[in-house]
Amino acid sequence: MSRPTAVIAGVGAELGLGAALCRRFAAEGYHVLVAGRSPERIERVAEAIRLTGGSAEVALVELTREDLVVRLFDRAMAPGEGRDPADLVVFNAGNNQRIDFREISADQFEQFWRVACFAGFLVGREAARRMVPLGRGTVLFTGGSASLRGKPGYAHFSAAKAGLRMLGQSMAREYGSLGLHVAHVVIDGGIDGDRLRRARPGVVEERGEDGLLGLDAIAETYWQIHRQPRSAWTQEVDLRPYREGF
Repeated sequence: MSRPTAVIAGVGAELGLGAALCRRFAAEGYHVLVAGRSPERIERVAEAIRLTGGSAEVALVELTREDLVVRLFDRAMAPGEGRDPADLVVFNAGNNQRIDFREISADQFEQFWRVACFAGFLVGREAARRMVPLGRGTVLFTGGSASLRGKPGYAHFSAAKAGLRMLGQSMAREYGSLGLHVAHVVIDGGIDGDRLRRARPGVVEERGEDGLLGLDAIAETYWQIHRQPRSAWTQEVDLRPYREGF
C-alpha cells in the first residue's frame, strides 16, 4: 500500500517548526521529504521519524537555487517504492535579524529577500506546475508577525515576509478553483523552539506558562488546514499564545 508524500522545505533543528511538521505528517502515514541545507540536522529529523515507525528521507537543498528546487520536485513527484507523488508542500524557510535600517547593505537586503520570499516563489511555482494539472494538493507558507506589519530594525525582514504573503494570496486566487489549496500561516509570537531558546536562554521563564507557541500545536494547525473540506477552505490563519498581544 502506497503512502502519500509531503515535502517540508526549510527543516532545521529537531526542536524547530520544520521538524515538528515532518513528525506530524509522518504520524498520519505520510512519506516525508525532509528538505533543508544542513545534512546533519535533516538526517537527525528523518532518522527520528524512522525510529518511531514513520517514513522519511532527506533532501539536501539550497532553496534559493532554482535548479535544486526543480530537482527536489522532480524527486517528490516521481512515484517511488511505496509512495505516491506529493500532494502536500510546506515552505518554512526564513531568517531573521535586527538591523538598523541605515546599516543594511544592499547585499544583506537581497539575501533576506531571497531566503524568505524568492525561495518561496520557487517552491510555490514548482508545486503549482506539478499539482495543478492533477487537480489536487495543498501548499502552505509559514509567515510571521512581519508579514502583517513592519517594526523598527526589521524593514528587510518585513519586506520579504510581506512579499511571501502576497505571493500566497495570488496563488490561492489563481489556482484554488483548479483544486490547489494555498494557505498562509501567520506565526504571531515566539515559538518555543531551539532558535529562540539559544538566542534568549531565559525566554521560557520570562514569558511564563503558555507565553510561547508550542511546536506540536502549530503543526496540528497545518495538518487541519490540509484536511479541510474544499467547501470551506482557509487562505490565512494567525496563531499566537493566548497571552500574546495582537
